[in-house]
Formats: sequence, structure tokens, C-alpha cells
Amino acid sequence: MKKLFAVLALASLANSAVSAEVVGDAKAAANKVAMCIGCHGIPGYKATFPEVYQVPMIGGQNAKYIINALNAYKKGERSHPTMRGIAESMSDQDIADVAAYYSQQK
Repeated sequence: MKKLFAVLALASLANSAVSAEVVGDAKAAANKVAMCIGCHGIPGYKATFPEVYQVPMIGGQNAKYIINALNAYKKGERSHPTMRGIAESMSDQDIADVAAYYSQQK
């Protein structure tokens, strides 16, 4: 019985560590958004690689949307090569921080 309790306690502890959500820090993102501003900070900007693409302004966008979009690029579920390369270089904390930063913009 003690072994079963110990196994259940360890499983519970491991599960809580895995499910802990990363919390974004907008202030920490100040040094992480330089590569974003070049495209997403220019009103009406259009990227020309790999095709002409209207770059969305992401200031004020919902943080969860930004997190989901960056993770989709990271996994290859979204196909823009520049965004995929950027997202692949970002940790989960980086993504959460950038999402927090842009969600607070107007």
C-alpha cells in the first residue's frame, strides 16, 4: 500500500510540473521583439518572400492567439519560412513573453 501511495504521489507531482503553464512577462520581451518589429511594426508592410504577403500588425492581438500562431509555425503547421525559422528559435518562455508584450500594445 505504501508503494502504491508513493507511486501515485510521484505521478501527481510529475503531472503538476508538466501542466504548469508558462507565464509571459511583457517587460522581459523588450529585448526579444527586435526581430518582430521589422515587419510587424510597419503599417501596411508587405513581405515579398516567398510571395507577396500582407504582414499583420500584432499589437493588441490576444496573447493566446499569438502563442498558438507561433507554436503552429514552430511545428510546421503554418508555412511561412521566415516565421517558422523565428518561431523555431524561440523557447516556450520567449513565446509567452512576446505574446504578453504584444497583447498589451494598442
